[in-house]
Amino acid sequence: MNITNLVPDSSGLVTWPTLSVNRKSVVTVGSFDGMHNGHRAVIGRTVELANDNDAFSVVILFTPRPGVIHQYAKTHHGEQAPADITDPEQLMGIDQRLRVMAELGVDHVLLVQYTLAFAAKSFRFFLGQLVGKLGMRTLVLGQDAHMGAGRTGDVKAIENLALATGVFELDIVDDRGPGYTRIPQDISYAAPQEPGEPKDPTDGMTKAQLRAWSKSHQAKQARVWSSSNVRYLLSQGRIKDANAILGAPHGIEGTIIHGEQRGRNIGFPTANLDTAIDGYLPVDGVYAGWLVDLGEPDNDTANAANATNAITEVGGITPAASIPQPLDLTSVRSRLAPHSPYRWPAAISIGTKPTFETGHGEPERVVEAYAVTDDWLDLYGHRVRVEFTGFLRPQIKFDSVDALKAELAVNAKQAEEAAQDAQ
Repeated sequence: MNITNLVPDSSGLVTWPTLSVNRKSVVTVGSFDGMHNGHRAVIGRTVELANDNDAFSVVILFTPRPGVIHQYAKTHHGEQAPADITDPEQLMGIDQRLRVMAELGVDHVLLVQYTLAFAAKSFRFFLGQLVGKLGMRTLVLGQDAHMGAGRTGDVKAIENLALATGVFELDIVDDRGPGYTRIPQDISYAAPQEPGEPKDPTDGMTKAQLRAWSKSHQAKQARVWSSSNVRYLLSQGRIKDANAILGAPHGIEGTIIHGEQRGRNIGFPTANLDTAIDGYLPVDGVYAGWLVDLGEPDNDTANAANATNAITEVGGITPAASIPQPLDLTSVRSRLAPHSPYRWPAAISIGTKPTFETGHGEPERVVEAYAVTDDWLDLYGHRVRVEFTGFLRPQIKFDSVDALKAELAVNAKQAEEAAQDAQ
């Protein structure tokens, strides 16, 4: 898969690469945060049509998410957001999204830094560029897609343009999944109070009860297959429901740092993630899942531009900080494989270590993963992936270290059993 970083100039124009002088392309466009089943359906259809027509499959991937840029402008007098703006709502980082696209068989990913000047271009101008520069013969979109200035380019307007010009076709994919659901307007963390996977609070409600629940939570309608719904589920600890929409275990990635070594001292050494975490953190609690060693970043990134993952910068433009150089997709993919020696069942804790709180200052929210293995793991400085497969229990303050150790042993056993069930 070829990856090209593109940065619009100050007027919003992009120097699109020439993919071929005689081979056409099938294109889809979006931020694809989470790469859930709806996104997979759209990109899978793009690859399918490209293969059927001996064309390139092309994903135009926006970063940061457009909503982040427009929200910043709304609260900062119309200013452009800084290139290194953080996105705490992001489900999945660029590296993670690119890996899924590679697995789906995409030929080219054009990684475009999303700016206000770029967003101000009309959808007609944008699509004209794709036809003229990329040789687009087919555009693939989901049913609720919008693009261009003021989001005026909905699927109906684009379909009319395609029919009027005859230079490209529009292919619409039903990416909604099993319909619609209702989620709170403002998603906030709500930690489960009981052990075991949380249930849908609206399950079994009458219409009147559901209306009352929607009113009290200021709920809005959302597609079941949507990033917003996944964020809501993760914020409630409903890991299995979220994973069913994602089509794979939700994961976060980060670098292992030295912790306070309390886990090692009580017989449960944990891998502590740095606070710069890539991906959306579920609500506080203890989870079953996996710990995967992705290797030392310097070793991975040094070989990132290889035959299967070529990274180019059009026109010699240096990408902004928000467009990272991704890890070597081939190397990371082998480490993520189901029976990889770099992959271990894990009991994962997200929270503030209530048993060891001293009462001095604000407790720090941390992510720790205890790998269920007899091997000694030295992962300091390594990039790791932590995957979540189920909620085990809420964070609890134990009366003694011995009580904590006994519960950790139970959690480790639960994580190991969950891993065996998944194989």
